[in-house]
Amino acid sequence: MKKIQVFIVDDSAVVRQVLQAALTQDPDIAVLATAHDPIFAWDRMQRQWPDVIILDIEMPRMDGVTFLRKIMAEHPLPVIICSSLAESGAQITLNALSAGAVQIIQKPHSGLRDFLQKDAPEIIQAVKAAARANLRNIRPAPAASFAATTAVASDVLLQKSTEKVIAIGTSTGGTQALEVLLRALPVTVPGVVVVQHMPEKFTAAFAARLNTISALEVREACDGDRVLPGRALIAPGGKHMRLIRNGAQFAVQVFDGPLVKHHRPSVDVLFRSVAQVAGRNAWGVIMTGMGDDGAQGLAEMHCAGARTIAQDEASCVVFGMPKEAIRLGGVDEILPLQGIAMRLPRFIPVGGGKA
Repeated sequence: MKKIQVFIVDDSAVVRQVLQAALTQDPDIAVLATAHDPIFAWDRMQRQWPDVIILDIEMPRMDGVTFLRKIMAEHPLPVIICSSLAESGAQITLNALSAGAVQIIQKPHSGLRDFLQKDAPEIIQAVKAAARANLRNIRPAPAASFAATTAVASDVLLQKSTEKVIAIGTSTGGTQALEVLLRALPVTVPGVVVVQHMPEKFTAAFAARLNTISALEVREACDGDRVLPGRALIAPGGKHMRLIRNGAQFAVQVFDGPLVKHHRPSVDVLFRSVAQVAGRNAWGVIMTGMGDDGAQGLAEMHCAGARTIAQDEASCVVFGMPKEAIRLGGVDEILPLQGIAMRLPRFIPVGGGKA
């Protein structure tokens, strides 16, 4: 089997050296070349194009986001962002995801060598997921945004639909998929709870971005937040999120805990709680992503009477999580991304049973 050819672009010689050492631990990966800035990298890649690029953001002569846009416009390739930007700079990393990057690897400001050596399996997994990415489904997000025209639902609607919930789980390629999906949902849909595999400190900025392009109120979840119609709660990076019942209403619990399926937050943790707490009053949606996180939880939701949807292979960036959910038999419908956006508003917000 042909090895996955990786090009590393980072102005830090230490990062280039340690990333290369980490990646070459895997027999299926080879580092084609490294470069200290995008201009040199572009010239070098004209001789041989890699399968995957690992790209820093803050670099001399040309920043990483500008270079990413050039790549996606002229020679689209799977790009992983490897950034040390903290929360204050998270927005620029989200801009990179919107411009076409498939995943983020977050670097610390110190202890870099130990971090990269310790997290080598995660880096290797990210490269393998990127190599399988369907670039036809990675499109830059529209620049324009709109304000919510009906930001608050009526008191009657809130009372009638607090016992309904839509649970969504996604990973690689999910940032763009969630933009498409949440942008299309009307404010009248039941409350939405989301797990997107994303590093700590990035989810708040990601939720804030989604809030600007969707009619829904989108926010990073805090412990105890109520699940309300017209509101979408994104699980914080580095924390698990589960659905709980607070009297007759739904809320979320945000908590620490061990990794589940190598992830925190875990889709399985969310979906299992929804199966237990909401049962037939829930819909579950599993979308693009590598691995099998969420597959078992969706099957449990299905057994509890919830309606379940998997994104189809043609519209996924990586058809891993949906494929596993389908294999386990926990999926009622297999739909393209746009089809999911059309289907969810049909979830009846009043009364019981499935739509």
